[in-house]
Amino acid sequence: MSRKRRAAAWALTGLAALFVFLALVVPDQLTRLPPGASPWAALVRVPVEALAALAVLLVLPARARAITASVLGAVLGLLTVVKIVDMGFFAVLSRPFNPVLDWPLLADGYRFVQGSTGTAGAVAAAAGAVLLAAGVLTGMVLAVRRLAAVTARHQDATRVTTGFAAVAWLALALQGTSFVPGVYVASDSAALLARDNVLKVPAAVRDRQAFAAEAAADAFRGTPPASLLTGLRGKDVLFAFIESYGRSAIEDPQLDPPVSRLLTDGTKQLAAAGYAARSGFLTSPTAGGGSWLAHSTMQSGVWIDNEQRYRSLVSGDRFTITGAFKKAGAWQTVGVEPGVTYAWPEAQFYGYDRVYDSHTLGYHGPVFGWGPVPDQFTLKSFTDLEYTRPRRSPLMAEMTFVSSHTPWAPLPTLIGWDQVGDGSVYQAQHARGTGAAEVWKDAGQVRAAYATSITYSIGSLLSWVREYGDENLVLVFLGDHQPAPIVVGDRASHDVPVTIVAHDPKVLDRVASWGWTDGLKPDPQAPVWRMDQFRDRFLTAFGPSAEAPR
Repeated sequence: MSRKRRAAAWALTGLAALFVFLALVVPDQLTRLPPGASPWAALVRVPVEALAALAVLLVLPARARAITASVLGAVLGLLTVVKIVDMGFFAVLSRPFNPVLDWPLLADGYRFVQGSTGTAGAVAAAAGAVLLAAGVLTGMVLAVRRLAAVTARHQDATRVTTGFAAVAWLALALQGTSFVPGVYVASDSAALLARDNVLKVPAAVRDRQAFAAEAAADAFRGTPPASLLTGLRGKDVLFAFIESYGRSAIEDPQLDPPVSRLLTDGTKQLAAAGYAARSGFLTSPTAGGGSWLAHSTMQSGVWIDNEQRYRSLVSGDRFTITGAFKKAGAWQTVGVEPGVTYAWPEAQFYGYDRVYDSHTLGYHGPVFGWGPVPDQFTLKSFTDLEYTRPRRSPLMAEMTFVSSHTPWAPLPTLIGWDQVGDGSVYQAQHARGTGAAEVWKDAGQVRAAYATSITYSIGSLLSWVREYGDENLVLVFLGDHQPAPIVVGDRASHDVPVTIVAHDPKVLDRVASWGWTDGLKPDPQAPVWRMDQFRDRFLTAFGPSAEAPR
């Protein structure tokens, strides 16, 4: 063999070894290392899986060695793909990927990319992801096979090296040596990742059974219609979910524009119009995304933190807040969902009489980021279609505000309510706006865009209350989840603000025992409930209950 070919062969072997080594030792939470920790220090590790594989491969005959190497390479390749997906999930949702429950999220991710960048961008991203997965899997098989062949040709040196490395691993494990807190030099992370993902299968089965029992236990299912929501009879009750409106939005002093100042000023403005408010916190079952999990948790009174629970819920008959208003017989129930761009069979589960989505709100303007319809237009369309309709019954409506949905660029701005029209007026705003590609070049710009989007969404809602609200209006608005870690970091809580606004003081008297803060801005020490506790507490406060809330 010529010197060049020999050098190329050793270089290829070195690359194969580096590929396998990185697959074994790179943490799936590399972006969640402690502040100041060097990512390079997190790679100073001795993987026990490599030592075990070498020990097995050394004792096998040639044919069995090649087959075993292929199997080990395929397994490691699959684990590497899972680890890469985990990194993405941690960066966006602050949790790892669940290979049993999270497959539907891939389709939602595709639709998000399609809504943000267009079909061509979404297809390119999907194709790139498939090619990357296939490349990792194929490359890992070839890399492990190559290393197995090399070790077979140098068995004596491999045995000695493996033996010394095994002794070193044991010593490092006993001493708990670590250059980065939580990342040990004696590594077994690949084995733990494989174990955790295998165990998720029986865990999903147990969770399905546990959820069935939780959903079946419902203190309000048999409540007579005349006993439901007696404290809200004659009121128009609006529930508004504000996308990505998390606790950090009002407590992070570095956000600019400051959302907390908007809430303080808004409290004064509403008071001048005769309204009062009470605010607290709810702990969302999700973060960074998965809005439907939060919506269904609040509505149903059961904890919905994964797709399996969500699908089980909406295919059943669990009593919802909307269902309570409908059963009471004194309200028309309306869903306003501008983010829905395709069939939404869940509307029947929730109990809406009518649903307005991106196709039926009458919007003829440009798309801002992911949100198909600006929040102010959503409110104006609801006002024209339902709220100001002559001789109507009292309304219960749930709205989802999507202008504060990532990527937070470009963003609309508030205009006069008489200027909204069919949405064409937003063409000029969109043309002047900064696109997502530019904003996402810098984390500081992303944070500023996020804060601007929250102030726009809440500002639209408060302006609407002042413009169109009357003495019968009761407004409940809350966040669905915290934004992505690029805004709040990777250690933020799952808490979101929740606020009740009413003109009639008797409404807020009903929730006086909750201990919530006066005004639109909850105090840092305000009560924090899990989001699934809201339904029972709300139904109890505004009508007789079969039993005390959990």
